[in-house]
Amino acid sequence: MRIEPQSLAFTLLLGLLAAVPYSGIDINLPALAATGVTLGASASDVGLTMSAFMLSLAIAPLIYGPVSDRLGRKPVLAFGLALFVAASVGCALAPSLPVLLLCRFVQGIGAAATATTFAIIRDLFDGDAARGKIANVMVAVNVATVIAPTAGAALLAAAGWQSIYAAQAGIGFMLLMVVMFRFTETATIAPSGRLVPSAVIDSYRRVLTHPVSLPFILVGATGGATVFAYVTGASLYFVGAVGLRPEQYGLIFSACSAAVMGGALLDGQLGRRGASSARMLTTGLTLSAAASVALLAMTLAGWMPTALVVTLLMAVALGFGLSLPNVMSATMQRLPEIAGAVSAAAGSIQLTAGAIASGLVAVRFDGRTALSMTAVMAAAALLALVLYLLVARPAERRLESLTIEPGVAIRSPRNS
Repeated sequence: MRIEPQSLAFTLLLGLLAAVPYSGIDINLPALAATGVTLGASASDVGLTMSAFMLSLAIAPLIYGPVSDRLGRKPVLAFGLALFVAASVGCALAPSLPVLLLCRFVQGIGAAATATTFAIIRDLFDGDAARGKIANVMVAVNVATVIAPTAGAALLAAAGWQSIYAAQAGIGFMLLMVVMFRFTETATIAPSGRLVPSAVIDSYRRVLTHPVSLPFILVGATGGATVFAYVTGASLYFVGAVGLRPEQYGLIFSACSAAVMGGALLDGQLGRRGASSARMLTTGLTLSAAASVALLAMTLAGWMPTALVVTLLMAVALGFGLSLPNVMSATMQRLPEIAGAVSAAAGSIQLTAGAIASGLVAVRFDGRTALSMTAVMAAAALLALVLYLLVARPAERRLESLTIEPGVAIRSPRNS
């Protein structure tokens, strides 16, 4: 029986699909040391499995996006999930670190297929409806990031690090069965559409030169970089400099994840009551920027009460939750027929920006203060706000004016 797009089950499916890449990172964190002991490697060397997974996670969507536009979302999801299951089994059976690294890289390629989740939303929903669905997916992703480390620790204690990969294989197989037998294709496949290199290049050319989609991609990337800087820097600061225990930091991380969920839920609720996307996006970006600048000012002043720092980090996360559904909706709104390519480009650019932000925070961490974290957060959050107010929003207004100005010839979405 087909899962209806308007049903709670369909929203849950989208959330679970979108959470696959994130859970593939967080669930393995507690097992790095134990994996190293078994394979005769250090925990830092085993940490390279995270890099291998994230590298393929950033690259593979660039292929999946155009393929899904021309062949459909369902075959791409089925292929990716099958590859994820096979690679997860390979990880569980890996006899050495090199084999584990290879399997993790392949596992990331499989997980990357779920990046088509946002394209599926664009296929089926528009405007505030799409924005609400994206908000619900964000909630599911953040629930996964909160639960995954605890689940990983429990699996590690019960049956060893191999059981973590076995659980990933089981989850992937369950999702594969649902996609194969309950999911109906959502993309509109043009009979003339051909999967050739020139068509793929043309899709990305259109995305990267579009006057509205590209600015919103950059807004999303810089906003995401703010969060990546926090994720990297908060653990270094709270555990390495302040001296909190890992479980105490875990509570802070969970609180910030809850703030992201709260922002996404609030955006959905206010959207249903008539709050415009532009208003919520401005509010979210301003909140993140103001809280990030306040954190930087406190760092420079040498006054960092933990409770206030955590409160401001939660404010940054809340702003991110308020803004991201609107950014993603606006990014894909103008190019529905190549939503897969748009989603892939947005995700890849955001991951790249996040990797740069994380690298800067880690390299510049002085072991004593939060300066590297707060400086990168403030710079990224301010840049996101400026890009929206001075570039993305004016471009959106100009394009909107063309659709309502009498006597103006309107270009089709394919040519816009």
